[in-house]
Amino acid sequence: MRMQYWLMKSEPEDCSIDDLAARPGQTVPWYGVRNYQARNFMRDQMQVGDRVLFYHSSCAEPGIAGLAEVACAAYPDETQFDAASRYFDAKSSREAPRWLHVDVRFLAKTPLISLAVLRCHPALAQMRVLQKGSRLSITPVEPEEWQYIIDHLIGAVTLAPGTEG
Repeated sequence: MRMQYWLMKSEPEDCSIDDLAARPGQTVPWYGVRNYQARNFMRDQMQVGDRVLFYHSSCAEPGIAGLAEVACAAYPDETQFDAASRYFDAKSSREAPRWLHVDVRFLAKTPLISLAVLRCHPALAQMRVLQKGSRLSITPVEPEEWQYIIDHLIGAVTLAPGTEG
């Protein structure tokens, strides 16, 4: 199966690109997704090695802050079973979990690429994150969009050891 590309949003107060880079193994479970379409992307389409635009959202300056990759296949999100968690789901059970997540591995921190900058590039006009009303925390990125962002907006970055471009 060919590599796919994703934009995944995280609130920096919860997990920023710097937090991901500082974590042991530089991986983090992408927990707390409570949208069926985003869950289905993780469950049905994401593969280990898929590339990720790590996007800071719900902050003073939202935008792409780094690169990551999918580190494992989807598995049950434990926060759905924790009554003390804001992501608790009383209708979910261990026998039939409703919510899944993947682990994401750090690849590189990039210069912040804001929505305003993305909008200035006609080649990116169809990116899902730029569409009116787009609020999903996980969206597919077309290979051409990924390559344009790498070539024209990010440029050369040093990837984390043990990863390939």
